[in-house]
This record gives sequence, C-alpha cells and structure tokens, in this order.
Amino acid sequence: MTDLFRLDATSARALMRDGRLTPRDLTRACLARIAERDGEIRAWLSLNPRAEAEASAIAASDPRPLAGIPVGIKDVIDTADLPTTHNSPLYSTRRPSDDAPCVELLRAAGAIILGKTDTTEFAAAGRNAVTGCPADPSRTAGGSSAGSAAAVADFHVPLALGTQTGGSTIRPAAFCGVPAIKPSWGMISAEGVKLYAASLDTVGLYARSYADLDLLGDVYGFPGGETPPARPRLALCRTPYVDELAPEMLALLEVLPERLAPLADVDWLDLPEEMADLDALHRCVLLSEGAAAFRNLRHRGPLVHDDFIARADRREGHSARQMFEAYDRLADHRRAFETLAAPYDAVIAPSAPGFAPPGRTPGNPKFNALWTAMQLPCIHVPVSADLLPLGVQLVAARAQDRRLIRLAAQIAPAMALSRPAAMERKDD
Repeated sequence: MTDLFRLDATSARALMRDGRLTPRDLTRACLARIAERDGEIRAWLSLNPRAEAEASAIAASDPRPLAGIPVGIKDVIDTADLPTTHNSPLYSTRRPSDDAPCVELLRAAGAIILGKTDTTEFAAAGRNAVTGCPADPSRTAGGSSAGSAAAVADFHVPLALGTQTGGSTIRPAAFCGVPAIKPSWGMISAEGVKLYAASLDTVGLYARSYADLDLLGDVYGFPGGETPPARPRLALCRTPYVDELAPEMLALLEVLPERLAPLADVDWLDLPEEMADLDALHRCVLLSEGAAAFRNLRHRGPLVHDDFIARADRREGHSARQMFEAYDRLADHRRAFETLAAPYDAVIAPSAPGFAPPGRTPGNPKFNALWTAMQLPCIHVPVSADLLPLGVQLVAARAQDRRLIRLAAQIAPAMALSRPAAMERKDD
C-alpha cells in the first residue's frame, strides 16, 4: 500500500479494523511526509519524539474512534508532553503540566499527538506564522491556524486542531483548500487554550473529509445530529462587505446557483442594513477583551511585541462600556439572524475575500468575523482549485453543528470543480 499519508482518518480506521494497516505504519508515513515537505511548508514548531512508540502500543483492533490516528495541535493549546510556546519568545521553553481538555479527549479517543503546529503569536498579533500555502508556498497559509491547515492540506496529518477568534480556522482552510469547522461557541472547552477574547474564542477542527469532521463531532459531543432534507433550501449571502471581495470570489458566487440547482433550492439573501456594524462590533469586543487578556504583558520587557502593548493600552479607543454595549447589540443580531435564516438549511457565504495573498500576512478576517461574533457554526467547503484553493462557508443556527457537517458532505460534490491543488499533487 503506497501513500498512506494521503488517507483520511475514516479510511485509515477502516483499514485498521480490517487488519490491513497498523497505527505504526500510518504514523511512520506521516513523519516521513513531514521530513520530506516541511522544510518548504514549515507547518510544525515541534514534533513528538515518542510518536512511533505510542503508535506501536496501539493495536489495529483498538475500538476507540481515533485509535492510531495522528493529529496536529495548534501551539496555543496546552499539551503535557510537548512545549506550548504560543509562537512567542516569552514562552519558548514553556511546558504545561496537563493537556487542555480538547487534547485530553483526543488522547482518550486513541489519537496520537504528532506535534505542535505554527500559529500567529498568541493567535492574535505580533509574529506571523512562517507557514506557506501548500498549493503555492510563496503565499500565506493564513492566520492564525496556519500550521494546522497546511499540515492537513499537505498530507502531514489527517486531522488537526486550530482556534478562531475572528477567522483563524475558516480562512486558513480556505487558503489551503481543506474542510474545517468552527463550531458553535462553547461546544469545545477552551480551557487550556491561550485566550484572546473569551466570548469569541473557539477551538476549530481541520480534516480531509466531512466524514472525518463528523467523526470528530462524535468525540466532542456536537449537537444537531439530524439528517438534512434530501433537497435542502440554501441562501447565498455576499455579506455587507461585498465591495471587498476579489473578482475570483465574486465569480464563484455567481456560478453556485447553477451548480446547486439539481439538488437544492437556492435564494440570494441580503443581511439587513442594521447588521452592517457586525464587523465593528466584533472588533470592539475583540480588542476590549484582548486588552484584559494581554494586560500582564505590559510588564514582561522588550520581548513583548508592540501589538500587545497597544491592545493592553486600548490604543484603538474602545472603552469598557462600549464592550458591554457591543455584547447587547450582538445578542440582538444573533436572534435576528437566526430568525432571518430560519427558512434555510444553511447560509452560504465567502470563506475569504479570494485567493491566499503573497507573503505571510494572516489575511483579511472580515468575512469570518461577523459569524464568529454571532457565535454561529461555520464549515469551510473547498470548491475550486483551478489556480489556487477557493471555497465558501456554510453557516447555520447555533447548535446545528452535526447537521451542518452532514449538509456540507451532501452538497459539496455538486459545488466542486476540482479537488484542492494541495490534495492533487502526485509528483512531490
């Protein structure tokens, strides 16, 4: 059997149950892929030196849902056996004493923690991840979960954890061309995760297939497991920020109704004018809660990036009172959106303005932040990779996470022109 590293978790588990694959062989294949490719992609900050030994101790017949599956962990999430550095010089030697609960659940399910993936500093600002987009390493893999998205897209691991405070799970998934979900806020414990804005921060999941995301939904106890209708009703939403979309995304949105027509009823949906402030409300909450999260760094000396001093000092001028007013207005918007979207099984919106930009900047989060602010579940669906990966996100009401994954699996084949470029490379 060749190219074991290309297997998704669901397929790998089936082969293990049939006795045709061992956890050690899969782990070795993933480590070999990393050795071959990560000099260019640079997805990893550290690797687990005991990964092969841990894999060897797992029987192929182990019934746990993730037994023997290698997983990458964004390096703002605590792991007891590996450093958690937050990509900050302040924490370069930090070794937590315990796993974050989201990691503990993976281990309990049998997963092998293969290593820690690169991230924007504190998943917030400061230093960018050095990770490149697998389809074109001269371009960014996004921020802040760059390493996790690229590690899955370039076949280093079948699964990875990221986080999202603005767009840090969905946007890297869009740039790298892999499925990913930002669950409803609060569905995965954020204990043991470096917090930026507590009312926004959400642990996100990367995978190679929707079946894998559904598998992770079991592990994390996602709600909303109903089966979508055979012919769903969908809404296409350009968002209030349509003027900032790149030509490639505008063109993609225009062809989606025709592609989806054989299997879904599709309408265009405009958000009401009063929701145009969603991005500003998100930014108010983000920076206000960030002022509290990073205030201690004002006393940590010259290694602290000025971005964090600016947040601690509230240089953007958001007062504490404005933060509470933003909470109230966002609560109104959540209820209003869920009423507006109630006739639909999901809303389809851009996952990013367009293709991954050159360099290592995180990218524009505006097309993610409005949904994050409303604490809604979002799943990225890769659609096209003629030039670079490009896709859309499905958004639904809170607590519809499992149903949203299953809906994505149902409609994704009709939307896709081709598989993501990073997932078609046969010559590397």
